[in-house]
Amino acid sequence: MRLLVTRPKADSGLLMQLLERQGHEALLAPLLDIRICDGDELALDGVQAILLTSANGARAFAVRSSERDLAAYCVGDATAREALRLGFEEVKSASGDVTALAELVKAELKPADGAVVHPAGTRVAGDLAGLLVGDGYAYRREVLYEAIKAENLPDVARAGLEAGTIDGVLLYSPRTAAAFAQLIDRAGLGTQLQTVQAYCLSQAVADQIENLTWGAVHVAERPEQASLLALLEK
Repeated sequence: MRLLVTRPKADSGLLMQLLERQGHEALLAPLLDIRICDGDELALDGVQAILLTSANGARAFAVRSSERDLAAYCVGDATAREALRLGFEEVKSASGDVTALAELVKAELKPADGAVVHPAGTRVAGDLAGLLVGDGYAYRREVLYEAIKAENLPDVARAGLEAGTIDGVLLYSPRTAAAFAQLIDRAGLGTQLQTVQAYCLSQAVADQIENLTWGAVHVAERPEQASLLALLEK
């Protein structure tokens, strides 16, 4: 299939390789631009672990801190792989969503052993703070990056949809999906999706594109890249 990859460029390299190995043609059409915030070295005294809910958070933390000895608790396997690549020595994956991450933290970490720090963007999905603070954890969110939405549909996406040569669109986050829906409407290309299939990482992602007329909408069984890619095999 000919597939649009809507993830930020920094997150898309391995994904595009995996798609090509499956025999698909992957077209990069990022809808978000990740900008890391300037600032001083993070203060991490009294912190027992870092909570990573995205690869972007891992990369932003690596820019703002040289600390790699703290345990990194990651929302999913892709984020865990990025943490390992960045040099974190102890990496744990919840292999799920924010709720699964909170459950992993509560199973392995004690509130009395120190605070947990969440490197995040200006917007977050889910309520990690609410899931932990009520159980006594000292939770601190550090805003380290901003995801800037594209103002227009990328040229490769527009051209492919206008020509009817796009078979599917991969959508990984509710914000990306919402941006896609908005840009499609702005470009007047809603009718061009009738033969296109949407592949969504979660139901929350699919909910953001429900007003568009698709050929089909598929939702991964688990919010993991492997589960999403399995949809393509079907």
